[in-house]
Amino acid sequence: MAAPLKAVDGNADLQALMSDLAAKARAAARVLALAPPEQKNRALEAMERAIRSNAAAILAANAEDVAEARASGNATSSFIDRLTLTPARVEGMAEGIAVVRGIADPVGIVTESWQRPNGMTIERVRVPLGVVGVIFESRPNVAADAGVLCLKSGNAVILRGGSDSFRSCRAIHECLVQGLREAGLPEAAITLVPTRDRAAVGMMLSGLNGAVDVIVPRGGKSLVARVEQEARVPVFAHLEGVNHVYIDGSADLTMAKSIVLNAKMRRTGVCGAAETLLVDRAAAAKSLKPLVEMLLEAGCEVRGDDAVQKTDARVKPASEDDWDTEYLDAIIAAKVVDGVDGAIAHIQDHGSHHTDAIVSENDLAAKKFLSEVDSAIVLHNASTQFADGGEFGFGAEIGIATGRFHARGPVGAEQLTSFKYRVHGTGQTRP
Repeated sequence: MAAPLKAVDGNADLQALMSDLAAKARAAARVLALAPPEQKNRALEAMERAIRSNAAAILAANAEDVAEARASGNATSSFIDRLTLTPARVEGMAEGIAVVRGIADPVGIVTESWQRPNGMTIERVRVPLGVVGVIFESRPNVAADAGVLCLKSGNAVILRGGSDSFRSCRAIHECLVQGLREAGLPEAAITLVPTRDRAAVGMMLSGLNGAVDVIVPRGGKSLVARVEQEARVPVFAHLEGVNHVYIDGSADLTMAKSIVLNAKMRRTGVCGAAETLLVDRAAAAKSLKPLVEMLLEAGCEVRGDDAVQKTDARVKPASEDDWDTEYLDAIIAAKVVDGVDGAIAHIQDHGSHHTDAIVSENDLAAKKFLSEVDSAIVLHNASTQFADGGEFGFGAEIGIATGRFHARGPVGAEQLTSFKYRVHGTGQTRP
């Protein structure tokens, strides 16, 4: 197992530590960029074994983190859910590593090639980004997801986990380092910041003197807002997931009920959870009351407009703020809209460009929704909870990006590469 992480005391010591970590990560990135796929896959296979063989230690460390969070008295149920690891979730981490190992190595892939009239051949080829800084909060599995995706894509990564998941992240990180060691790769390829000091976040956002090439925040709105405001390097991020499920007039009610219940209640604390239900006025007579009653009976608070409130006395009135709120809890806002155009207009005004779904048997309505809703992920007849890199076949994700620059949607190994041009000539000179 990895050696114990040393503590730091004082800002000067922290600055020195972070600079040292960054320098080692930069050196590791140069090694990883040239590492053959077979060597990286050996490391991933060893990591998978280590996660499984050390599951008890990971769960024990996590139990301490959860107990501390509960004792604070400030943790919400959704926060505890994000923080908690179970045997199934640990096994899911190991399975995710296996999937990442099995995907094609993106580094060195020639995506385009063409020949110029002068005989030169130009190729566009994928290359790693370099050093990725990942700043995350309660979800300890991010340490594994980010570590293995960066390794697969030839990048070094500096992980700064939340103070609430500190012990869990250390236990997971030790497994990742064990895999690197077994494959003969530098241990600094996956670095965990060994302190809860929040000043480390600011140092990473500064770029650590050019050592960090991109920042990925995984956490609440306040963390992401801070990162986007302070970062001196590019950021892959989404601010929040105000996700919608729109029930079209042609929707099958049984399917609609199944999708809405899953989208909202499967895990309320994930960024892919539905936060707003939109129902076509043409479907309201048939679908609205059954959907609302289903949610209420499942323990979900419903906040609705006038039409929704009339379906059940338990519905609370929705405020204007509710249409813009990511609850991450068993609460949903519900509204009746005028067809697919009304749904698109509402999402345009109140959505966060994360994930939105339509339930419809009308192909034209579905095509219009998928074409015009400007979100990173749009779905037809499927739950918003599929907004996940693992469900996309990526094995894992380092985050969901809602911007329009470089990466969008689940950020997997391929999205963690850039490109360069290779030009092959036969002695050409420019006139």
